Amino acid sequence: MNLILLGPPGAGKGTQAKRLAERHGWAQLSTGDMLRAAVAAGTEIGVKAKSIMESGNLVPDDILIAMIGERIDRPDSRAGFILDGFPRTAMQAEALDGMLAKRGRRLDRVIEIGVDEAALVERISGRFACVKCGAGYHERYQRPKTEGRCDSCGGTEFSRRADDNAETVKTRLAAYRAQTAPILPYYREKGLLVRVDGMAELDDVTRQIARQLNGEKGGTAGR
Repeated sequence: MNLILLGPPGAGKGTQAKRLAERHGWAQLSTGDMLRAAVAAGTEIGVKAKSIMESGNLVPDDILIAMIGERIDRPDSRAGFILDGFPRTAMQAEALDGMLAKRGRRLDRVIEIGVDEAALVERISGRFACVKCGAGYHERYQRPKTEGRCDSCGGTEFSRRADDNAETVKTRLAAYRAQTAPILPYYREKGLLVRVDGMAELDDVTRQIARQLNGEKGGTAGR
């Protein structure tokens, strides 16, 4: 089965993609991770991407699509793949469809993880993590059991991502509304789009996705 998970920053796309990958053996594809790996490995695409990124420009769509194409050609993607947060624009969506068609494959589902933006700003801006082990916490919803001490490793130093603040999150949400949200009708018209409630508990979101995929695996894997 070939899936796309869409949703604004902080909606939980990465977490749900990881769970699906572990449960079904589908490859989890994150363009950010793939770009970093390609640059580190010094591949042809990585060399091109590195020079573009070092100049402060965005990596062009044709390079991203070529990179995804190479990735889904690998054996571990034969059973299916999950694109985490890509495509982001209508042009990318159309280019992705074209690339898949050339390989005799297609998308089976596009899952939108819907959120309440005000609640999402609070969710993201309250996050912090243990410096030593990376365990995640939240100022309001998940504080350490012992104040100032990590539940997992006992560490006493915590950090917060520089972009995990209310203003930055609002800017990222505005960019999502302007660029990515308009591709939802594209997939809705193709009969691929389904929506789950991303503000539910983590396990409940996982169950919602499982219900949406129920009955869709037979005969569709790898197409």
